Amino acid sequence: MTILDYRPLNLYTNYREAAEAFPDTTIIHDEVLPAFPELGYRSTYRSSHEMILKRAYQLAALGVQAGDKIILYKSSKFDTYLLATAASYLGAVPAMISYHFPAETIEVFVDRLEDPFILFDEETEGRVAQVKNSSTDKQIAVRHLLQQPAEPVAQTELPVDQISYMTHTSGTTGIPKLICHSANSMGWRTKWQKTIFTKIDRTKADSDLIAFHISPVHSRFNIGISSLMAMGFPMMPLANANGAHVVSMLKEYPPIALETHPNNFVQWSFVAKEQPDAFANIRYYHSTFDAINNQTMATFLNTSATKEAIFLQVYGQSECGPMILKAHTLESIATNDARDMGVGLEDLTRARIADAEGNELPANTDGHIHFLSKGRALTYYKEDQRFADNVYGAWWDSGDYGMMDDQGHLYLKDRQVDLIKNIESNLALEDILLDHLDFLAEVVIVRDKENSPQPIIALAPNREMDWDAWWKMVEDLPHLNQPILRDYEDIPRTATMKVQRLQIEKEFKNAE
Repeated sequence: MTILDYRPLNLYTNYREAAEAFPDTTIIHDEVLPAFPELGYRSTYRSSHEMILKRAYQLAALGVQAGDKIILYKSSKFDTYLLATAASYLGAVPAMISYHFPAETIEVFVDRLEDPFILFDEETEGRVAQVKNSSTDKQIAVRHLLQQPAEPVAQTELPVDQISYMTHTSGTTGIPKLICHSANSMGWRTKWQKTIFTKIDRTKADSDLIAFHISPVHSRFNIGISSLMAMGFPMMPLANANGAHVVSMLKEYPPIALETHPNNFVQWSFVAKEQPDAFANIRYYHSTFDAINNQTMATFLNTSATKEAIFLQVYGQSECGPMILKAHTLESIATNDARDMGVGLEDLTRARIADAEGNELPANTDGHIHFLSKGRALTYYKEDQRFADNVYGAWWDSGDYGMMDDQGHLYLKDRQVDLIKNIESNLALEDILLDHLDFLAEVVIVRDKENSPQPIIALAPNREMDWDAWWKMVEDLPHLNQPILRDYEDIPRTATMKVQRLQIEKEFKNAE
């Protein structure tokens, strides 16, 4: 069997096989992991696997067994994934839940999952205490887990088409939905990801270290980790996204590739301009599941010591996995339309444009973006009809709006729920403003209470608002309200740094 042959993904089995094949491959940690303090700042596939087994045995000692649901609701660090792998060993189903959700959201999840186990740490302990519908004997503090005996128990593998892993939607439109994955659906996604990883030339750099800062509850995370480990890549999962900290880690441990969410790249672009040497070794950049503006990509491509770096933009969705991709170089970025997401990958993923009834539309016609993915999720847990409402035969309605050109390139314009009258694409306008006004760190265009386009902007570090440049830039654009300035940290976001646009709009509607 070759690395690119399809096989179902069992989180624990994949980890064990990687530890057997590449026992001494390094994992670098930028923080001591609360649930795995024994690993310190540097571990290996083998040493981390040994500790995963211990945690699995300790979870079993607390009553976790095959078929149980277990909410992982803790600080955003690599040990969240390690705990999910330990739960997978037992045949339990980990539900990966963002640490920033309030107790009221957790109560909805507890109800849907019928009183599951909840594993938490100091980050979330206070909110777990406020959850009223969870059995206290099913609430497991990480510090309590670490004190349990570790008597060996046998591995249990769930059937490959059964729900074995859950993530959630971003929550930008309300209470998140729980997305159900099976070993088979995740297996197709790892085939996609490993195909991408084969493009990395590991012979042209001193190190083949892969660095990333991705939310561990994102559906992208387990696919990326499982694929990297199956191929024996050393890894540096970054828990702390602070720009100065990232620079320090990249200087000490120069990676060949770096991945994060688009908004993190925007934030890091300011330190990349100030300290490009920290990024000089990087040949491959990877943007997770979302569009990104040209100027941000160009900033990082310019840091490469060889000037041959590639920035891979990947557009996808948790329900379907990574879907559409486009590789950028310094040369191509000069004429790139940032709304052009690219094309599908071989026979694994495709897109089309359809009308509201699911009928395919001709090229160059705006409509609903549909995905075709062998890795499509099974359903939304306890919300089967909401999932089915987006299914059109083999196709999935992504909820996004765009068009495809004559060459089959997909253009993303907006979320269907974010469309604003007289604005062809909010995202395109935001790209233009970010690309041309270097004093901005964020631009979000939402609807005010009169449904007019309202820009919300955040300034770059140590920069002041240049009103003359703003008004000159927007004079030939569709009408925009005077922008409202906010601190970057005060713009509401999801676990993956997506802006919660509807939350901002709700604030306008509730205002006097």
